[in-house]
Amino acid sequence: MTTSQNLANPKHHLRARRAALAVTIVTAITLALVLNANVIRVHAVGAFTSLKAPGEAAFVAGHRGDATVAPENTLEALTLALDSAADYVETDVQLTADGVPVLMHDWTVDRTTNGTGPVWTYTYEELSALDAGSWFGDDFAGATVPSLEQFLNVLRWSTKNAILELKGSWTDEHVALVADLIARNGVANHVILGSFDIMTLQAVQRVSPELPGMLIVRDIVGDPAQLAAAAGAVALVTSKKAIMRNPELVQQVHDAGLGILIYTLNDSDTWSDAVALGVDGIVTDRPAELGTWIAKEVSDRGTLPFAPQHAFGE
Repeated sequence: MTTSQNLANPKHHLRARRAALAVTIVTAITLALVLNANVIRVHAVGAFTSLKAPGEAAFVAGHRGDATVAPENTLEALTLALDSAADYVETDVQLTADGVPVLMHDWTVDRTTNGTGPVWTYTYEELSALDAGSWFGDDFAGATVPSLEQFLNVLRWSTKNAILELKGSWTDEHVALVADLIARNGVANHVILGSFDIMTLQAVQRVSPELPGMLIVRDIVGDPAQLAAAAGAVALVTSKKAIMRNPELVQQVHDAGLGILIYTLNDSDTWSDAVALGVDGIVTDRPAELGTWIAKEVSDRGTLPFAPQHAFGE
């Protein structure tokens, strides 16, 4: 078979892509072993020990990995985000019918695989047999829905951190499954658990109080300190719309001693506005682009050379 024929063959693309991913992972592991595993990392919760002032560079969180260049929540997208300028990679965790934590955002597999139906109706073996890449592009045909364990085994060799959003409501028993995987992979200091559900974060505090939590809310109503205390959270994650309605929320959250992140910002205008307000982190579908933008537009002192001349997001 000629070279041109090989390149035209989708199976060749798949083999090459998987080989490249394997080389990336093996290289990271080898470097860690050569360095005696003394990888310099920033503690995941360290981002909130010194809250950002207006104009300081926010940290970058890759939403479902780098979903602009690879199918969301696959190892391909997550590894690309870890290899980019992102500080964190954000992903979503659900349980299969047989209790295996897997990475999937939607409640059903319809949009991002060739299967149909709710995630929780599949066993892990059934789910991992689905094609989670073809919907994004032929080059990713055969990509699979990863387990949380597979992802953590990659994260452990990275210098980056992760935000794991626990989808829906989790019991103590189910939280323990995730906490055990985090502990066994030695990444407890480099993971933050997030949820929209206060009771889920309360379960995290009961099961593994050493694991920091983020409460995700579409809007912040009332006292941020009381809201975070109810969930045992070190930070609040909220929407662009919430900040547009009330830009003072950023300072109110900081006054409560909490970190604040905004989701999901994908253009330089909103990045500029968010940094000017002093948010601690920006969740984006474009982590590589945002990292490059911060490096270019934010000075060494961590301040923007400009200030927004309009309301947030306009």
